[in-house]
Amino acid sequence: MVAGMKEGDEVSVYSDIEGKCKRGATEFDGTKVFIGNGISELSRSEIFCSQSPIKGKGIRMTDPVYLSPSFDNVLPGYIFLQNLPSAVVSHVLDPQPGERVLDMCAAPGGKTTHIATLMNDQGEVIAIEKIAKKVEKIKQNASVLKLHSIRTYCFNSTKAVTQGTSDHAEGAGPPFPPESFDRVLLDAPCSGMGQRPNMAGTLSLKELTSYQPLQRKLFSAAVSLLKPGGTLVYSTCTITLSENEEQVAWALKTFPCLQLQAQDPHIGGAGMAGAGLPPDQLKLLQRFDPSLAVLSDLRDGTCEDKDWTLLVNTDTIGFFIAKFVKNS
Repeated sequence: MVAGMKEGDEVSVYSDIEGKCKRGATEFDGTKVFIGNGISELSRSEIFCSQSPIKGKGIRMTDPVYLSPSFDNVLPGYIFLQNLPSAVVSHVLDPQPGERVLDMCAAPGGKTTHIATLMNDQGEVIAIEKIAKKVEKIKQNASVLKLHSIRTYCFNSTKAVTQGTSDHAEGAGPPFPPESFDRVLLDAPCSGMGQRPNMAGTLSLKELTSYQPLQRKLFSAAVSLLKPGGTLVYSTCTITLSENEEQVAWALKTFPCLQLQAQDPHIGGAGMAGAGLPPDQLKLLQRFDPSLAVLSDLRDGTCEDKDWTLLVNTDTIGFFIAKFVKNS
């Protein structure tokens, strides 16, 4: 910030990428990115006064480069930031008020709290996570969003089904008796290959191939815990065939009671060939590919005889969603 800057001066704002600009500097030649132009609401001496610092808005942006909405007085408690596919998952699950829903691998709680919100906080959402610190994060997010239908447990979801015929007290935690839930979300632990790509990965081949057996253990527990007629949604934030379409093919073969269902909304692409699934089943799957834009057909309610095509910019992480129903 230049010396002598006064309230009302026009200024340009930059982001110090490497965090090397010292407080109160008048010049800086380090790595920076232009953010936009604005009007100073305070003088330089007021902003950098060390004896009695003034709190409040320093710069009122008039020409920002990034046209994102302001979150002033909104966060926290009203908005929970999510990637687009993560938000789509809860809508695909389609939880209803009064139902009992299980989120098997729930941390940090974005999908858990979204599910509870879609249920109008009416019913019961059971969130399971095996790492204690992550469980506390789920509880914190539920508390901030003032959701009371969520019950959180630190437990290994692969062991979430009771063995034998022992009684299970109402309101007790896991393990649960078979057929305890109307809907189950299995947002499975995965290799995370759909996250924003890096130039180099740290996963070894052994680590990369370790997820499929774990996902199948979790999937088996999910099927057992789901009521007949209930909905199971399986999702990952990875792009590998082995953790996505191959798992769907395995599930349909292993559990004849499961049937693939259409997804709403479906704004991603179809499933990827190579796992032996026929084209009609691949169309029921939903893949988000960061490198592609997806064409989705929409029908305009005012023109029943005309189909409109919406170009959806899927600038998202890589993601996969499959929806099943459990037949009686």
